[in-house]
Amino acid sequence: MLNYTIRRLNLLFFTLLVLSVVSFSLAFLFPGDSLTNLSGVKSPTPIQLASLQESYKVDSNYFWQYIAYLRLLLDGDWGISFTSQQPLLDDLSTTLPATVELSTYAFTLAILIGVPCGIIAGLKHHKIFDFSILSASLLGYSVPVFWLALILIQLFSLQLSLLPLSGRISLYFDVPIQSGFIIYDIFQAENIDKTAALRDVFFHLILPTLSIAIMTGTIIIRIVRRSVLNVLEQDYIKAAYGRGQTNAQVFWKHGLRNSLLPVLPLIVTQFTTLLTNAMIVEVIFSWPGIGNWLIQAIYQRDYPAIRGGMLMVSSLVIMFTISLDILIRVIDPTKGRKIRVAV
Repeated sequence: MLNYTIRRLNLLFFTLLVLSVVSFSLAFLFPGDSLTNLSGVKSPTPIQLASLQESYKVDSNYFWQYIAYLRLLLDGDWGISFTSQQPLLDDLSTTLPATVELSTYAFTLAILIGVPCGIIAGLKHHKIFDFSILSASLLGYSVPVFWLALILIQLFSLQLSLLPLSGRISLYFDVPIQSGFIIYDIFQAENIDKTAALRDVFFHLILPTLSIAIMTGTIIIRIVRRSVLNVLEQDYIKAAYGRGQTNAQVFWKHGLRNSLLPVLPLIVTQFTTLLTNAMIVEVIFSWPGIGNWLIQAIYQRDYPAIRGGMLMVSSLVIMFTISLDILIRVIDPTKGRKIRVAV
């Protein structure tokens, strides 16, 4: 186990190192001056220019420039945004929590949809419930996320006027950003109706959460269904029926736990895919997350923001994936024998 953890941590280190090299290279590949693309400072004064040249070692070769860039990254100096003229880490600290919050709610909803439906489909194999759930999951998986989001907007916002079209909270709620997590910030805010604000946030969450959760939920349905079918074919299930136990007793005592434990790692790994879909949906619903922030940076040619945003998102996905891999191996040392599921 120790050797496996060391190998994973080595992989994490070298992957992050490669990402930092790519991020550094982008400053030279983007149009304009590389020092401006690295620092984000436009039209610096002579004193600022001399300080930046010293910080980024522009008079040295590329290797020492990269070492200086890496040192600044580790010190928390990622440069400033062309657009907001704020440090990139400040912008990322407000946009990233919004994306994580939306993704967490969507993932929770996907599990609440996918696990029960997958269990029902597995227990009702080759029956009307199974065919109905599989057909619905195939349809949900086939529809692109952005198209599904537009359909939900057209139906529930424009035609029925039941749910808000965009945003995270209505403008008449003045909620100061403290953590970036809107529900926490509401509880910390003063002089607002917290109940009304929470209700408003809930209505704003419904459409983007559904748009993201449906595709992931359909994948979870197929994963759980296949696992349930595999468990029901095992000898100990047949032995339980032979002892006269009912379907409910067999399922609750033997089937549920044994069908869910092997696929929990597969379910959790869907979070990274869901996070990518969330960044797409943010643009459609004007959700103030990192995906929307990155798209705006691309439109406005904010090269430091593009570089910093890509580095942050890639690093978090890599760290989450490898941390999850280590955690799964700790929980289940027989990970190599996990079930392969066709999705």
